Amino acid sequence: MTLKTQSPRPWRATCIQMLGERASQAPDFDSARALIARNRAKLVGLIEAACASEQKPDLVVFPEFAMQGPPLGMAVETWIERACSPVPGWLTEPLQALAAREGIYICGNAFEAPPEWPGRYFNTSFIIGPTGEVILRYRRLNTAAFPSVHDFMTDYLAVTPREEIFPVADTPLGKLGVIPCGEINVPEVARVMMMQGAEVILHPTNSRHSDAQEAAKLARVAENMTYLVSANIAGAIGFSPDGTHQGGRSHILDHLGQTLAFEDGAGESVSVSALIDIERLRRDRRADSGLSNPHLRARYELYVPFYAEAKFYPPDMFLEAPMTDVRQTEAAVAQARRNLEQAGILAPLAPGAQEPVSTVEL
Repeated sequence: MTLKTQSPRPWRATCIQMLGERASQAPDFDSARALIARNRAKLVGLIEAACASEQKPDLVVFPEFAMQGPPLGMAVETWIERACSPVPGWLTEPLQALAAREGIYICGNAFEAPPEWPGRYFNTSFIIGPTGEVILRYRRLNTAAFPSVHDFMTDYLAVTPREEIFPVADTPLGKLGVIPCGEINVPEVARVMMMQGAEVILHPTNSRHSDAQEAAKLARVAENMTYLVSANIAGAIGFSPDGTHQGGRSHILDHLGQTLAFEDGAGESVSVSALIDIERLRRDRRADSGLSNPHLRARYELYVPFYAEAKFYPPDMFLEAPMTDVRQTEAAVAQARRNLEQAGILAPLAPGAQEPVSTVEL
């Protein structure tokens, strides 16, 4: 992929750190849709406030689950009916109008139920351009609590262009990719986006504090020489209805891993805002700084055969029929354990021992 010949001027990114309600806790369809409308109205108001400030953003990122909340174990059919929308669709239309009105880019996340895949929904991240058009849509691949395109990979790849699997939008601001929440922990996702030219990773997240995930953000930046704009939920995270685990910590990092803006607290905020200098990133990517530049000295060819042999979590587990309940993934996890044992990565359980139970939310 070729870069645009004209380098963009430095531009401003702002994180929308907002509170959100959970549609899965609403008692019925009408209540759920009213709740989603409240969340969306709050989001629009915060973006408008950011645009009315002295530091109007060129691009905003809002958190994962911000408009709908997570399904919290709700049956797939019920969740699709109650909360999911096509992207673009009824859920994104007011944001598309806002982007066009303000002339900005809006990045975020929604649960998408595409009509071309009946019975399936996706945790989908998207970017809306300043004309109001959805210019990027990434359906999350690595997920524990929701369906994935990997669940019916054969059919999905047969009709989905390669550039839409890990999409990157080539814009006047630079090349933009989106990685949601905990998927920032998966190095391959950011790496493949970088290989398609990504210069800025936008990160709508909904996560409690984790030293490991904070380190992953920094690692993805250092590995790929990309900016990172990470917007987290305010207040309790989606998977913590009792409020035990709080969000906050929206963060903007440059391509060298330096913090440009950070909010330690979990209150609503549009204060995490910084200038993104793509021209400097492009200059630094060309400089031979030894192993500090992961591009010029990368040796990918030797990795290929090892990845080709890595067959752990089974694809196409729901090829014939969509998942109806997240508990159905237990068979896939069991198969992944067997495959990892065979590869010598997992030690086999002792006779009579039980599988360990995770204490980390999905």
